[in-house]
Amino acid sequence: MVPLLLLLLLPESLADQICFNISNSNINITLPDGNIVENQAMGVNCKVDGQPCIFQCTFSNQTWFNGSSGCLDTKVTTFIDKNIYNIEPYSNCTQYFCKQSSISSLITPLDSLTADQREMMQLFYIRDSCAELFSTSHQVKKDFINAERQIIHNIMGTSRLENGGSKKYNLRVLSLNVVNISDAELNSTEPKIQIDAPQLLHENASFVPDIWLPVNDLHNIPKKDRIIGLVSYMQHNQFQFKQENISSMVLRIELLGEPLKNLKTPIQMIFRVSTHVHMDNDSRLQCCYFDEGEWLWKTNGCETNNTNQTDIICNCNHATPFAVLLIRNSIAEDHWKILSYLSYIGCSLSAFFTALSLVLYVFSRNHRMDYSISIHVSLSGALFMLNITFLLTEWGATVEPDWVCVFVAAVMHYSLLCCFTWMAIEALHLYLLLIKVFNTYYKHYMVKLSLAGWGIPGVIVAVSAGLQDFRQFYGVTQTTMANTNQTNAICWIKDDSFFYALNLVYFTLIFIFNSGILMAVASSICKMKQVLRNSLNLGRETEGKTHSNSQRFSDSCRNSLTVVALTCLMGTTWGLAFLGSGYVNYPILYLFCILNSTQGFFIFLWVCLSVKKQRKRDMEDRLSSTPVKTSGVKSD
Repeated sequence: MVPLLLLLLLPESLADQICFNISNSNINITLPDGNIVENQAMGVNCKVDGQPCIFQCTFSNQTWFNGSSGCLDTKVTTFIDKNIYNIEPYSNCTQYFCKQSSISSLITPLDSLTADQREMMQLFYIRDSCAELFSTSHQVKKDFINAERQIIHNIMGTSRLENGGSKKYNLRVLSLNVVNISDAELNSTEPKIQIDAPQLLHENASFVPDIWLPVNDLHNIPKKDRIIGLVSYMQHNQFQFKQENISSMVLRIELLGEPLKNLKTPIQMIFRVSTHVHMDNDSRLQCCYFDEGEWLWKTNGCETNNTNQTDIICNCNHATPFAVLLIRNSIAEDHWKILSYLSYIGCSLSAFFTALSLVLYVFSRNHRMDYSISIHVSLSGALFMLNITFLLTEWGATVEPDWVCVFVAAVMHYSLLCCFTWMAIEALHLYLLLIKVFNTYYKHYMVKLSLAGWGIPGVIVAVSAGLQDFRQFYGVTQTTMANTNQTNAICWIKDDSFFYALNLVYFTLIFIFNSGILMAVASSICKMKQVLRNSLNLGRETEGKTHSNSQRFSDSCRNSLTVVALTCLMGTTWGLAFLGSGYVNYPILYLFCILNSTQGFFIFLWVCLSVKKQRKRDMEDRLSSTPVKTSGVKSD
């Protein structure tokens, strides 16, 4: 038994064959459990057990392959994230699975001072082989951009250009133009000099931007460092960390020495955008630069001038990757500040009152509590967690290590889903209480409701957090205010598609269910009040009296307040988010902010009234069940 366990724990070792086949410029490598195909049309396609992979080999000087095909014995050692093929004495090959840890370990060595064009092609090979990982893993993108920038600087440093010379490098998915600014150009009377951006394909010529560099700022650069690198990208997916809508070609401008920044005369670029870009009144084209320290697109230091729908003039006082992005107008700075203050004040009060609800419930446990109060308190507990984590979202975005922000975002998401679920449970309980009414009994009623209210959101968040290595759902996300360069970092859901696919659908179903229950309950309350009113009127008519208008008004106000309270209790005020979706509607935003940030206060009032009524009923029950003692008088 022990040898068997050792075999299961140790890496798997077996003898097998690896076969190579070359025909018509195509390379086909057959592995024991997979296949690798490389051709000019498809590039490299590596699959092992259906999973994308990367295959790399180191060969000895011994000749082993003559002709178009051949097979060699190999010893395969299998690990969690890679397979090693030992083809003695000819070669050692390693097949890596497309996982964040293994791919980052391949990219990091390429970020070196000796890396050149060969390492750049290897970098692209890694990206193309693990395209899905690159689209989801922010860490892999960061490692890739760092290595790519270092290799570009290495190529610029080894170009050995004469004064005024230039050299172009076509590296398949990017094109690099290295220019040595001449003294004649700097002595020109013109304030700016034009340099050409590299062109990848002839059909993309109309999208290559025009570039002018400031002469005065270049004068201050040492002559040996006066080498400019211009990079045009065929693809720009490595610069998409969120759902950015990049509407132009991405252009990188690099200086061999210190980076160009704080320029007195800005760099001018004219970008061409596609004519099919969809714009409306709530969106605009904006010149942006990519911050390689914070890993997001920013606008500070760049001005945007729209000459027409296709030509965008960008004036920027520094040199980095640039592009034109289609930006949706967000909340203005003044309104943002007011809404932030209202949210923080409201959430602080809501957290305080939900905590009071929990304390009140704990100290009232000696009284018999009905299910309604327990459900109200459970909703208060979910709101308490939501308010506390909301107050920590900005703090979490500034704290190291990164897992703190991930934890805050995950707990906030869990709290939000719990709130939605307990709101649905409130509606369900109200339906059973007021509409179904008669002889409704469920065994372990609160246990089942608690499992649903706390368990369903827990499963959703646990699965989402468990996929963090494959797709990062939680972490730091940025919010940009309209017409400003100010961004606000918070801990929340990073993937917009995940946010809308899960949260929006989840809440929409609950909102529809709760709205239907609320209308049914409101109708039932009105009918009961009408029946009661008719009975009272009939009795008073018999006595020759009529129902007063003031009494009718009082009943109407009481009914309206009851419906409003139920609306808050079941969270249907959250439906205001639908009215403000897709555009900025400030009245709806203020109403949404005030009602939902103070929801905990209204639930606290409801819990207080419910506890008071419960105590009153308990007192009446005790009085009615207490035997009446009588005293007799003994007569002689």
